[in-house]
Amino acid sequence: MRFYVISDNVDTQVGMRLAGIEGVVVHEENEVKQALQDAMEQKNIAVVLMTETLLSLCSDMIYNIKLNHRRPLIVEIPDRHGNGRTKDSITRYVREAIGVKI
Repeated sequence: MRFYVISDNVDTQVGMRLAGIEGVVVHEENEVKQALQDAMEQKNIAVVLMTETLLSLCSDMIYNIKLNHRRPLIVEIPDRHGNGRTKDSITRYVREAIGVKI
């Protein structure tokens, strides 16, 4: 099983490629949906990394995949223009789920 990145900028894609992770650079909603469809059709892709900007373009499709498909796992990653909200997401999830601030 392997990782795959769907990014909206070349810098992120190149950085991931240097780490051995293949991927594509897309900008429009229809390109994002097609890239996700292509990734889902490849049986050896287990995790899809997507930048925040792209995830917001087709959030309905992402939530449908997360709820109704066993794979791939879709993980939101910050890009260089991201708002940085993913860095505290685990802490926020724990706080919301069990009511404990860590």
